[in-house]
Formats: sequence, C-alpha cells, structure tokens
Amino acid sequence: TFFSMLRSLQWILLQCFIEWPSVYRPGLIKLPDNFCTFKPLSSAEAEEERLILESIAWPETPPLPAPFSLNQTSHAAHSTFTILPGGVGDERHVGDQLEVMIKMYDFQGNPKKSGGDAIVTRLHNRALEAGVAGRVVDHLNGSYSAVFSLLWEGSVTLVHSSEAITVLRRLNREEPDRTILKSLFHSGSISETTICNICLRQTNQPQCNYTDLRTGDPWFCYKPKKLSCDDRMNHMNGGMRIKLKANEANLFKSLGSGKSGLSGYYYQGVWRPLGGTKVYQFNNSSAISQCLKGKVVHMYGDSTVRQWFEYLDASLPGKINRNNPKKSGPFMIWDNAKNILVKFHLHGPPLSVSIHIPTSELRYIANEIDDVVGGTNTVVIFGIWAHLTPFPMQFYIRRLYGIRRAVIRLLNRAPDTLVVIRTPNLRGTNPYIFTFNDWYAIQQDKVVRAVFKGLNVQLVDAWEMVLAHHLPHYIHPPPPIIKNMVNIILSHMCPQ
Repeated sequence: TFFSMLRSLQWILLQCFIEWPSVYRPGLIKLPDNFCTFKPLSSAEAEEERLILESIAWPETPPLPAPFSLNQTSHAAHSTFTILPGGVGDERHVGDQLEVMIKMYDFQGNPKKSGGDAIVTRLHNRALEAGVAGRVVDHLNGSYSAVFSLLWEGSVTLVHSSEAITVLRRLNREEPDRTILKSLFHSGSISETTICNICLRQTNQPQCNYTDLRTGDPWFCYKPKKLSCDDRMNHMNGGMRIKLKANEANLFKSLGSGKSGLSGYYYQGVWRPLGGTKVYQFNNSSAISQCLKGKVVHMYGDSTVRQWFEYLDASLPGKINRNNPKKSGPFMIWDNAKNILVKFHLHGPPLSVSIHIPTSELRYIANEIDDVVGGTNTVVIFGIWAHLTPFPMQFYIRRLYGIRRAVIRLLNRAPDTLVVIRTPNLRGTNPYIFTFNDWYAIQQDKVVRAVFKGLNVQLVDAWEMVLAHHLPHYIHPPPPIIKNMVNIILSHMCPQ
C-alpha cells in the first residue's frame, strides 16, 4: 500500500544516519552536557515540561565529601515525631485533621539542619485492616510536618536520607546508562550482541538508529561489526553497571519504604476512595464476567499492569487463552459466549527484563492506542513507569506526552472510550536500589498526574493504595491490593 511504501522510504532515509558515529535522526536533540537524546517539543510542551520539572524539584541535598562518614547522615532511630495540639481542649475525634512534627537527627544524635529526606507516613490498624496515607511537608531545616485524616494509629518511615538522595541525583545525571540493555544481531551463521540505550555514549563505533517513526521515541544500538542494523533480532537485559564512591553503598543498607494527598483509605481490607466513582466489590467470577460482557479491554504497560491481566485471566471461566509462554506477552483472553476480549501488550523500550523479547513485539503504547477504534464498549488501560526510573525525567515526561497525544486523538474520534491509567507505586528495598527506587517513583507519580490532568481519564492511585496498606511495599503489589485495584477498574466499566 501507499503507507507501507512510505514507511519503507522513511526507513531507508533513516538508515542514512546509521553509519555515522555521532549523527542522529533529524529533529532529535541532546541536552547540554548529556549523552542522552530526546525528541523535540513544541513551545507549549516545552513550557509545560519546565513547569512540571519545577513542581517536582527536590530540595537541595548536602554534598558528600570523599570519603564521608555515615555519622552525619539522617538516621530514623534517632529522629522523633511529636503530635501537635489541636481541637477543643486538645480533644480529637475520628475524621479530624492530625498534624505531626517530625525532627530528623543523624547517627550521633545531632539535629539535621537541612531538608531533602524522603519520608512517608500512614495511619493503620491491623485489626480493622484499615489504613490511610498522610501528606508530608518539608520545612527545609531538618523538620517536617505530616498531616492525616485522624482514623487510626500511625507510623513514619524514612525512605531515603537526604544524603542518599544526593547519590541518586548524581547517578541519574552521570550514569543514566547504568542499566545495561542489549540486542542480538543475527544473519546466517553470524551472531553479534551490542549495547543499546536511549543514552548511548559516543565512541568511534557507528550506531544504529531505531527511533520510532510514528512517536519519535529514540532508541539506539552500537552497530555490529559484521552485520547490518537490519539484522537486529531481540531486546534483552545485560545487568547493571554502578559506579559508587567510598561508603555510598552504606546509605542504602537500611531503608524504609514514600507524596500523598488523600484519595482514599482501607477499611476491613477494602479500598474506599474519597470522591469520584463508587467502588463496587466484584467478588466472584460471575460478577466479573457479567461486567466484562460485550467489552474489549486493551492493556498496555509493564508487569504491574500485567498483574491486572493475570487477575482477570484467573477469574474468567470458560475463556480461551492465546498467550505467549514468556512473561513479556502478548497475551489475550477470549470468551466467545459473552463476547469478551482482553489483551495485554508490553510497552516499548527501555525494558529491564530477564527474557529475550523479539523486536517484532517491541511496540510503543502511543502507537497501540492509535490503532484502537474505541467506543462505548472499549476500555484502554495503561501504566508505564517501572523500567524508566534510571533515566532523566525529561525522557519520562516526553514518553508520556506522546501517549497523551494518542489518548486525545482516541477520545476525539471515540469520546465514549474508557481510559484508565495506573500510577507508579512504592517499590521498597530491592537488589537494584541504585537504579530502581522509591525516590525516583515519587517524582514519576507526580509527573503522571500532571501530564494527564484535565483529560477525561480515570486514575488508579497505586501510590496511595500501596502506601496505605499494611503489607510490605513491593514493585508487584500482593493479591489483596491487586483485587482492590481491579475492583476500581470494573467499577468504572460498570458504574450501575
């Protein structure tokens, strides 16, 4: 067809830039003093990006001498919190606002003089299976305020000290390529593997440019020595490369796990949102399949969205699965009798996964949404965050901008389409803390809300639903939280 011929021509033109070591596709830009490449923005988007970056700007954190001692860093055990007076005669009732003053001290018991610690707070009651998140305000002098709706007893958790955030800032600035991503190139009897990234350091080795022709999202690989750029077969993870200075690793040995407005709370294990759509409980397969009857559900994103697909897969009786044995998908559920179709597809690179993903399955969410017809019985669900935390925030914002443009086009052609977005959530302590951690996710959560604010979309507040729950924080929330999340989605689909 004409369009396939046009795309072929675009690909040929794109290859003109591949053999040169330092030349990128026209229109892509590089930030000053950075080897990461970004797609350009309109003047309006550039101004919006500036405002978003200002809104998530973290307070200055102390520089670290080399070497440095942990004795001067924030220490949760020495720090204190005090409940401030309030109410008539200092009496408080359920539903009142409770304010707590938190004061940070170092390992030697000396008060901290600057802010920048990442702190999260919650009230919880295990007996009632109840919990609610609090809102933290940094006073930039070593003290913090936490505000709650007074429901149950509470806790304060130090996620990262301000000194640890100094290290995380440096890593994202100087080593955005610390996640090693690779591709296998193969032709005949020859196979070669090279490193790929959006942030690919300049060397004498030529680069292959795989910038997406439709979205403009950049992606590059070092060109194999004996093979063509067209011989790329897959995408895979190659581990981590972290350069830490003396004693820096010790800042992350003891972590708790952290923003919060108040979008809802748990009671008797059930998430109860404050405002918005009423959440119903779909407690059996019959209720779930009845809600999904006649609907087409498109799911895009990472493994935290795949959890929702797996929950529906286990809940729907009598369906036909067309699922890839690999965790990357794509996956599909088809129930002919009830006319139900549910699909999941992994988002495009960067992807830090242990399996090899064929290049044919690397698809960007914006492109997938553009291929959705939409309508009253169509649901589009997506979430993208977990694999993008090691990279500059500008990259994340621009990826979301591309998805937002696709969502706007979808809602323009089919206004009745339901669009549901999953926010990031707390990850807790993990082996890859220097690349994937809660401080990065805190900022991503704010960015998602800012980018999609004002659109006719629904958010599943994964951040607060994980923070407010009594179970440990983990990138993949446990089944009780997943059940509550899916109930929110189904309630949007079936509000009656």
